[in-house]
Amino acid sequence: MILSDLNFFAETLGLRATMTVILPQRTMAHQSDPKPLYRTLYLLHGHSDDHTAWQRWTSIERYVEGMNLAVVMPAVHLSFYTDMVHGGKYWQFISEEVPALARDLFPLSPHRADTFVAGLSMGGYGAFKLALTHPDRYAAGASLSGAVDIREVVRAHDDPANAVWLQGMHNIFGADLGQVPGSAHDLFTLAETVAKNKVQPRLYQCCGTEDFLYADNLRFRDHAQALSLDLTYEEGPGDHNWAYWDRMIQKVLAWLPSQEAV
Repeated sequence: MILSDLNFFAETLGLRATMTVILPQRTMAHQSDPKPLYRTLYLLHGHSDDHTAWQRWTSIERYVEGMNLAVVMPAVHLSFYTDMVHGGKYWQFISEEVPALARDLFPLSPHRADTFVAGLSMGGYGAFKLALTHPDRYAAGASLSGAVDIREVVRAHDDPANAVWLQGMHNIFGADLGQVPGSAHDLFTLAETVAKNKVQPRLYQCCGTEDFLYADNLRFRDHAQALSLDLTYEEGPGDHNWAYWDRMIQKVLAWLPSQEAV
């Protein structure tokens, strides 16, 4: 495998940004062959993590060995993969600039059938947001312990200890958090829209039964199933931690369509 750490100027953000890319490495016997266009998994980090988290805390590089699958892992900080009201345009960054740059620099297939997205926690939200907003671009999306119910994510709590979290939500979504449910940020609403489309992504959702987001995941599962979306759902013992995500990312990789880009 080839590992590339990129530092680049992000036009959508107006600052330097980072991402890590894992690429299959061709053997010497195939160096003269036409370069293949690899299937691509955009792998998204969670809240408080960065582009290095999946590589440091799981064996993702080893798990994709032999799959002819590129893995693109960008950093979006605490943005919730959203164009922030007070901050950067991270939705434009993740949905437009990152794929365009990655395909410009690396031999990645531009075809929907070869393009997937997955993530954990905040990244699970981002993965479903990408797949449901752009079903014409992503054949499959996977959420591991995802923050899939944005209504609960932005809910105000009486505990003063949540003041920092709430300020972060205001920075992302604005002063009126009551406008977030039912908007383009709401996965439940996006699911209802994509259910009416002819082109729909396959979805994979998992959450540990000890996870604080378990109830949120059950609500989204039930909603997606009621809409007859193509959802594979798994649950079992597990908490909101890397031991669980390291185990479940292997299941996500096995679930992805196996057809290789040509």
